[in-house]
Order: sequence, then structure tokens, then C-alpha cells
Amino acid sequence: MFKVDLHTHSVASHDGGISLRDYERTLDSGLLDCIAITDHNRIDFAQKAQEQLGDRIIVGEEIMTTNGEVIGLFLTKPVPAGLMPKEAIKQIKDQGGIVYIPHPFETIRKGIHPAILDELADDVDIIEICNGRAFLQNRRHKAVVWTKINRKLGGASSDAHGYHGLGSTYTRVDAIPTRETFIELFTRGIPIAHRPSVRALAYPKYNVLRKRFKQ
Repeated sequence: MFKVDLHTHSVASHDGGISLRDYERTLDSGLLDCIAITDHNRIDFAQKAQEQLGDRIIVGEEIMTTNGEVIGLFLTKPVPAGLMPKEAIKQIKDQGGIVYIPHPFETIRKGIHPAILDELADDVDIIEICNGRAFLQNRRHKAVVWTKINRKLGGASSDAHGYHGLGSTYTRVDAIPTRETFIELFTRGIPIAHRPSVRALAYPKYNVLRKRFKQ
């Protein structure tokens, strides 16, 4: 079985702190087998990481829409922030990407509102039913129910913003996913989630402050 994390933030995110070296040692050690880098509103770091580390890296982007965040996976070009969710999803689909909904129903972390998600259901490929940083607002049960009602895939991802947030929340699948095999693999995927550490929860604010003081 292969351990796949579809939601992480590198040093290129304003609140991220995972370096290229961190991704490399995570993959080489077997802590994870495949990682999507989903920086906020950009894909340049992910593209460079994929050039160096190969298909073990999935190029993704966490896009801020007018009604919450949407992740595109297997992207070849960035999707601009500030679009309506429907338009952001269209731009993901137009380049052959996968539409992944992170931390749905949350308000603290800009999750998609239930009513909006219901409108988007036909275009959603997979929804995050386990988020490695979910603590103050854990909507796991609600997300699971939504996937069952709408017959969508569910996955677990870390939402890691630092190295020590990696490896505790992921989805087990039979092979490293490609754009062509993704749906089939995650249909049989097994979500694995553990309680987030204090360090994993604190990374975003710590990273923002650290970068601010470096300026």
C-alpha cells in the first residue's frame, strides 16, 4: 500500500514551512510515498519540486474563491484567486485536473459552505473527510455523510504547514496515483488519521510570524 497526502503547504505559502529538502526526506524515508504540494494560489514551488522529485510529487493549488477554498490537483498552470467556485472548478477541469474540497463546512479555515458545496456536487471529484489539523472545528462526520449522499470519494490529508505535520494523516492506495488512475485508486482508498500534535496546529501562525520578522 502507498501512503498519499493530497494537501500540504511549502515555504512558498505565506503560512507554510515545508522545504524541498523536507519533502525529499519524507519521500525517501517512506514516511509518505506521494505528496501533493498545494500552496495558496500558486504552483511554482510544486512544479520545481516535481521536476526534482518526479511523480512522487503532485502539482496542486489551494485556491481562494469568493466562497471558500478549492484545491486543484495535477495542474499545469495556476488558477487565479478571487473567482467564483464554479469558475475556479472549470479552470481546474479545463486543464485535466482533479477537484478536491479541503476542510469542508469549516468557517475558521474558509471551508466551502454546505449550500455552495451542494451546488458544486456534480463537479467535485473528492472531498477531504479527514484533515490533519482539524481540532477546533472538526467536521469529519458531516463530510463523511456528504460523500455518501452524493456518492463522492473521500480522502485523508495532513494540511501540513511544517515537516512535523507530515506522515500522520494520509490515504492508503494501491499505487502512486496519476491523473488517469486517481479516481479508481481512491475509490478503494483507506483514510488514515491521527490526532494532530500541538506543533502541527501551531505551524501556520509560527511561519507567518517568522517570515514577517525576517523581512
